[in-house]
Amino acid sequence: MSDRFALTGARIFDGADWHDDAALVVKDDTVEAILPTGAIPSGVSRVETTGLLVPGFVDIQVNGGGGVMLNDHPDVASIETICRAHAPFGTTALLPTLITDIPAITAAAVTAGAEAARKKVRGFLGLHLEGPHLSVARKGAHDPALIRAMTDADQAALVAARRGLPVLLTTVAPESVEPARVTALAAAGIVVSLGHSDTGYATATAFAAAGATVVTHLFNAMSQIGNREPGLAGAAIDTGSFYAGIIADGIHVHPGTMTLALNAKKGPGKILLVTDAMATIGTDMTSFTLNGRTIYRKDGSLRLADGTLAGADLDMISAVRFVHRVVGLELDEALRMASLYPAEAIGQAHRLGRFANGTAADIVGLSEGLDVKDVWIGGEKVFGA
Repeated sequence: MSDRFALTGARIFDGADWHDDAALVVKDDTVEAILPTGAIPSGVSRVETTGLLVPGFVDIQVNGGGGVMLNDHPDVASIETICRAHAPFGTTALLPTLITDIPAITAAAVTAGAEAARKKVRGFLGLHLEGPHLSVARKGAHDPALIRAMTDADQAALVAARRGLPVLLTTVAPESVEPARVTALAAAGIVVSLGHSDTGYATATAFAAAGATVVTHLFNAMSQIGNREPGLAGAAIDTGSFYAGIIADGIHVHPGTMTLALNAKKGPGKILLVTDAMATIGTDMTSFTLNGRTIYRKDGSLRLADGTLAGADLDMISAVRFVHRVVGLELDEALRMASLYPAEAIGQAHRLGRFANGTAADIVGLSEGLDVKDVWIGGEKVFGA
């Protein structure tokens, strides 16, 4: 295939609007234009397709895939495996996510992330460090023995890590991090998310003012909305500057609760889909380990032996189908929740989550039934016939 081609025959969604009888023109690794089919320049090769062409999905919380957990193998090979495992489900850019672990594992993951960035690993966007600076009261599947308060050395290590990564997101809890540290991290270009926290509404909004801009997996592992205390969940919804990830598998959050949050959220386009995926994606494995504990795959969920949810057995196209078919969102909004909104949350919407001149040629071809047929990353086909 030449370095300039036009995808024709499908309806095209550019992140805002649908285009019929149009062509998506790609040059090298970027989108050049969306043109009427009859206006394709001579000399541009045509690639006929059907169904829908949509911007590639962006997942900012991916613990594993392809049989691999980043925690178990914090190296470039694992990052490549995770990215490759999620591509057939439409995810073209992701943040491999490290769950709370010992400092040596965190350091190894950061080193691997920097090397993956240098190697331009296809689909790698940066890292998400989820912990260890969380709240034991809302630990979820994180090992409580490894949760601790942030120190000056921890803060300095995060700032140093950011220099080698395109994107660094870290999930922290106000119980373990002071607002001044959040301000310093944000000033260094780190995306700070609040999660795994039992904090109250007032504290959460104060941390938003300090520089936190995201809330990790809304409603899960956090203080809930009550009549006298709205909690972190309430602050996430009522604070316009917060983006909030949500796990749309029908297990982590009830669809009715999702509808309430979507209707009530201040700031349009601020609730986004995350998979919180684990090693199981793209495999038939029935169990795996995390921090020496076995996690079991059964009935669409992943759980510790005591029943605690431990990540999700979820891919992004399934999440899109869920919010469209079960929650009832229009398809264009469901697609934005998987692409444009997460890109905006991490400051990457100038190149991801939409089709416009100069944006990344990260493209997903869907059937009318919303199955993934084809995937291109940077203009190169990585999945499909």
